[in-house]
Amino acid sequence: MSDLHIKLIKSPIGTVPKHRRTLKALGLKKLQQTVQHTDTPQIRGMVNQVQYLLEVSEGEGSNS
Repeated sequence: MSDLHIKLIKSPIGTVPKHRRTLKALGLKKLQQTVQHTDTPQIRGMVNQVQYLLEVSEGEGSNS
């Protein structure tokens, strides 16, 4: 499976509280922070909800 590299590029200050909770669930706390998640429909849905705050790139997953 492939991985998603998700980077927070805009501040969540002033956004909808539900979107701030989504960022927290993704593990994003600070600007310019990058996290890596497996590409699943659940993660894609979360990313789509707050896509205006993020930068997403796809990478290869580890085969371990």
